[in-house]
Amino acid sequence: MRPQRSGQSHWRHRWRHSLRVRLIIVFVLLGLAMTAVFLGGMQRAFSTGWRDAARPLVADYMDRIVAELGTPPDAARAQALVTRLPISIRIEGPVVNWDSHADRHRHGFGQRGEWLNRMTADGHRISFGVGTLPWEREPQGIGWITLALLLGLIVLAYAYVRRLLRPLDDIRAGAERFGRGAFEVPIPLRRRDELGDLAQRINTMANDIQGMLDAKRALLLALSHELRSPLTRARLNAELLPATPEGAVERAALLRDLAEMRDLISDLLESERLASPHVALHREPVDLAALVREVANELSGGHDIATESPADLPVLSLDRSRVRLLVRNLLDNALRHGAEGAQPPRVTLRKAGQGIELEVRDFGPGVDAAQLERLTEPFYRTDSARQRATGGVGLGMYLCRLVAEAHGGTLAVRNAAPGLAVTALLT
Repeated sequence: MRPQRSGQSHWRHRWRHSLRVRLIIVFVLLGLAMTAVFLGGMQRAFSTGWRDAARPLVADYMDRIVAELGTPPDAARAQALVTRLPISIRIEGPVVNWDSHADRHRHGFGQRGEWLNRMTADGHRISFGVGTLPWEREPQGIGWITLALLLGLIVLAYAYVRRLLRPLDDIRAGAERFGRGAFEVPIPLRRRDELGDLAQRINTMANDIQGMLDAKRALLLALSHELRSPLTRARLNAELLPATPEGAVERAALLRDLAEMRDLISDLLESERLASPHVALHREPVDLAALVREVANELSGGHDIATESPADLPVLSLDRSRVRLLVRNLLDNALRHGAEGAQPPRVTLRKAGQGIELEVRDFGPGVDAAQLERLTEPFYRTDSARQRATGGVGLGMYLCRLVAEAHGGTLAVRNAAPGLAVTALLT
């Protein structure tokens, strides 16, 4: 039952999704309906209008045939008439009893199939009906030809509809490209009809969106770059303030705020560079296990982070500075949110096809399942991380995702129960 249901659901989905299939079915049903209406109307018109006009002519013709058969009726003449004309003759009487189609049942003339009967002077009853029609002599050939013509018309209609709706495929592919941020290749304009006009309007919209994104990115990069200089001067001036006991707390708070603003600007610049479709990676052979140990030693002295990696881990061509940023953000996040866990954070490296999976897990409280999908969004922080002591500005996980995607990989977040596990695939 399951394969049958899956097949039914597949065809139901195809019927709802494919505009071509629905148009072809509508055209075929419309053609059949028009043919049935036309044939029914013509048959009705001929049967009601011409039957009364043709009945006297047919009756007179039957009288002539009866006279030609003679008295008593001659079966040989009747056979000659049946061979020459598409009629059937049945003779019943005291002398001659003969049926031209005794081996099969034959219908009479007219809409109700009445037989035309004539009585001869010697008491014979001659009945006339429909004989072997010309198209009944080769019924299979005509049937196959009709079926072939019908299939040919359906194939031609499908080819025409497919060609007619081909711009929809181009529009769909173009929308997918524009959704990924690839605005360089516009939608091809194949025709000058409504679909061509729609493709042109979408291209215009894509150009406008690209212009707005470029302007936003340029403005953000310019502002971030220009803010670095006054922030550097402000930090320098704050460090040169007299270290009096009364102003030590205020001085430390000012330096912390200035450092946070500096990190925010750096993260903004890096996120805009990585989000650009033309991001340039400075790839070089990188021992990822050694890089992880190096960052772990810088953050915790190497005592609070456990690392696991196989001995035959391959050396990948990576952007060292960007991957270092990814590892540092993941470890810093694990140290901050897993500080109260039963175990220290753990880093696991393993081979995954042609790449390496880097998993960083902490043993803290974890994250609510409804917030997992949003952890890698820019400027998103969980409710438990909105404190200055434990939460950043919400760009760390976003930068990690951008770094992984820039290297052709992915970033996945899951609850490890206990704790949170983040897996980055690098290729």
